[in-house]
Amino acid sequence: MPNFIRIAARTIAYSWASPNTILGITIGLLLGGRFQCVDGVIEIHGRGVANVLGRLLVPAMAMTLGHVVLGRDPISLNVTRNHERVHVRQYERWGIAFVPAYLACWLVLSLRGRDGYRDNPFEIEAYAVDSLTTTK
Repeated sequence: MPNFIRIAARTIAYSWASPNTILGITIGLLLGGRFQCVDGVIEIHGRGVANVLGRLLVPAMAMTLGHVVLGRDPISLNVTRNHERVHVRQYERWGIAFVPAYLACWLVLSLRGRDGYRDNPFEIEAYAVDSLTTTK
């Protein structure tokens, strides 16, 4: 693929996910997180971030918002990196519709008596990458 097409495609992907990315950066700033950029993704960690992630409906080591991954600490960010990058790509595909689509899947699954998190197709895709990387 020619370089200008690749640059245009990346620009569109970042723009499409940008409302959620801005939300992630804002949360990181409000929680006093430490920022680093890894492979074009902003990773944020710190005590405030860890406290919030630990209080979610499903406590998490990390969570993705657009091109931002909020993690408890550097180790959590490292351990979850492949999984969270799948969510980054999902945000690139779904844009601002990602969060409503994810929550709608959660709701429908829960109403059917299934696990809204583990049975969620967005999580199934992300966990599939985890299994592939742990078997290498």
